[in-house]
Amino acid sequence: MGILFDVHTEMGNRYQEKYYQRAVNRAFRAAGLFFEEQIAVDLMYKDNKIGKYILDFIVENKVVVELKTVVRFHRDDIKQVLLYLKEAKLSLGILVNFRSEKLTYKRILNPEVIREHS
Repeated sequence: MGILFDVHTEMGNRYQEKYYQRAVNRAFRAAGLFFEEQIAVDLMYKDNKIGKYILDFIVENKVVVELKTVVRFHRDDIKQVLLYLKEAKLSLGILVNFRSEKLTYKRILNPEVIREHS
């Protein structure tokens, strides 16, 4: 989270999402974090691929990080991260908004993975 706050502090809230994506990539790299970027995750229906999602980042094979530049989060943004978590079979997602005056974020848990580990 500190990296995301640093990027927002440095850049402010006036840029397009693609520029924050590039800055976060460089910041993750500088911090020595293992991450994957722009990962295609298959959307399945009855064992058949029917589409794909593109996740912004998966960090340390554990956390989905989805970047936004919106006035405020919408339910669809949260649903999007939940779907990413379900398809990637990960437990934690962080939805981050760089458009706000101060960085805003929401931690999103995948209830299906949480139940499996209980």
